[in-house]
Amino acid sequence: MTAPASIALSPNRRAWARFKRNRVGYLSFWAMLALLALSLLAELVSNDRPLVAVYQGQWSFPVLHNPPERAYGGDFDTPTDWKDPFITEQFNKPGNWRLRTINPHSADSTDYFQKAANPAPPSRVNWLGTDEAGRDMIARLLYGFRVSLLFGLALTIAGTAIGVFAGALQGYFGGRIDLGVQRLIEIWASVPELYLLIIFASIFAPSLLLLLVLLSLFGWIGLSNYVRAEFLRNRGLEFVKAARALGLSNRQIIWRHLLPNSMTPVITFLPFRMSDAILALVSLDFLGLGVPPGVPSLGDLVRQGKSNLDSWWIIFPTFVVLVLSLLLLTFIGEALRDAFDTRKS
Repeated sequence: MTAPASIALSPNRRAWARFKRNRVGYLSFWAMLALLALSLLAELVSNDRPLVAVYQGQWSFPVLHNPPERAYGGDFDTPTDWKDPFITEQFNKPGNWRLRTINPHSADSTDYFQKAANPAPPSRVNWLGTDEAGRDMIARLLYGFRVSLLFGLALTIAGTAIGVFAGALQGYFGGRIDLGVQRLIEIWASVPELYLLIIFASIFAPSLLLLLVLLSLFGWIGLSNYVRAEFLRNRGLEFVKAARALGLSNRQIIWRHLLPNSMTPVITFLPFRMSDAILALVSLDFLGLGVPPGVPSLGDLVRQGKSNLDSWWIIFPTFVVLVLSLLLLTFIGEALRDAFDTRKS
């Protein structure tokens, strides 16, 4: 007799099958991937520079390299301002044309020729209006979402790597190493993180790299406890004793045997850690301790929404984007938690 299909599957395949059966989590996973792909291709979706421009038979690709204004009949050698009415008039002539993006605005471009005061309400030119600096809201949301998502992903990877290393070190060797590292963790966890961020923000220029390093130094503590518990539980099992009897080194035992069997809490916590990282960046941006000025940020839009309560087109779309991304990550995390629950068939 052949074994049933569910028994013949490997544990990872059974977990993936359980994940797919969770319709909300599975659809949220693909929706988040689609949003990530859209944000990574933001320059091809929202950009004030055209994808293709043809002027007097000469082809150019301004989205990759913006030619000087002189190349299109202007008088200056500065990069072309594609919102300039002169440039628009040049490309309205017969034989000249340009292929613009769906939303012809960049995150940092300002239309100095618009008549409405900033922040301007939604119009045919700016579908979701502009922020207080006159920048297009759709572009700011799209680029800001990309910054938040990539920062959250980087912080999650960095914190997870440190947490897994520390937890594996404690759980596998135990004894004095476990006690020593645990005391260091308790001391380090008592350091006020916000005060440290304020001190470094006053000394160094704001940057995403500095923020990533500082938050990574604190983001691994909670995860290391779960990995430590898994290693303490698994190191006394028979397959670890058999590996030692075969002469495998400590590194080989940890990497080949213990780590793959201790990754369940790591995987299930990844979406939740990523949502925490995004919220941390938004909160620090709101307080002025996050990304450098000019970098598109959801936290900066939240701050602008607070300062301009009558400009609903700033805070409402920002709130929708932020809540939607956090909800998708939460649904994915719950689906992963159920998928790796060995009590469920």
